[in-house]
Amino acid sequence: MLVPLTRQSIEQIVPIIATGPQYAHYWGKWSDFLRRLFISIIALTAAWLIGNLFGPGGLTIKLIFDIIAGLYWLWGPVYWASVRNNTYRRLPYGGFWRGRVFDAFVTEELIGEEERVNKRGELEIIENRQRCINLEIGDQTGFSAIVRAPLKRIHKSIRPGMVAEALLMSQDPDLGDINQLSDVHLPQLDQWIGEYPVLRRDIFQQVSRELGGGKEPRPKPSRYSNNVIRRRKTR
Repeated sequence: MLVPLTRQSIEQIVPIIATGPQYAHYWGKWSDFLRRLFISIIALTAAWLIGNLFGPGGLTIKLIFDIIAGLYWLWGPVYWASVRNNTYRRLPYGGFWRGRVFDAFVTEELIGEEERVNKRGELEIIENRQRCINLEIGDQTGFSAIVRAPLKRIHKSIRPGMVAEALLMSQDPDLGDINQLSDVHLPQLDQWIGEYPVLRRDIFQQVSRELGGGKEPRPKPSRYSNNVIRRRKTR
C-alpha cells in the first residue's frame, strides 16, 4: 500500500530542525565530541588572530563569531541533522508506504579504517567493522528495498512477514521512481530500523493509525516464514 501525502504532512513528518533522536545520532561517540571541540578551539583561535589584525573595530561582530565558533561542539549536531533532513524535504512528493518484511539477515559492514604503527614500526591499516541488521522489505506491487541499522538485541524479535511502514520520497508526482526511503517502522514490535531517524515518529504513527495501522492482521506465512534472522557474508 502506498498512499500519497500532502506537502504539509510531509513537512510535519520530516522536521526542519533536529529532533532528539536526530541530535543524538549526530552527537555520536566521545571521539566525535572531541573532534567538534577541536574545531571550536581552532575557530576561536582564528577569530582571536583576526581580531588582533583589525584592532578594536567590529567588537560586536567578533563577539558574535566567538560565541558561534566556541559553541560549535554543541550546535554542530543540529546543523548536520538539519542538512540531512533537507535531502528528504527538498523532494516534492512523498507517500506513506505499508508492506511486509521479506527477509532479515545480519552482515558485518566496514565503517572506517585507521592507520596504526605496530611494534616493529610498520604501518598497518585497521578495519573497523560493525554488525548490522538488514531488512528486505516489499509489497505485492513488486517494490522492494533493503534497510540497514546497527544490530541490537531487540532485533531478535523480527520475523519475516511482519508489517513494515515507511515514508517514500520522490520527484515523480505518481511516486513511480523512489529517490529516498526513510527509516522503517515495525508496528507489531514498535521498533524502528534505519541508519538515521528521519521521521517525527509521533506524527508518523498518527498517520499510520489514521490509515488503519492498528487493524493490520498478524503476519501471514510466506516463502520466508521458516527463517529467522540469518547471517549473510558481506560481498
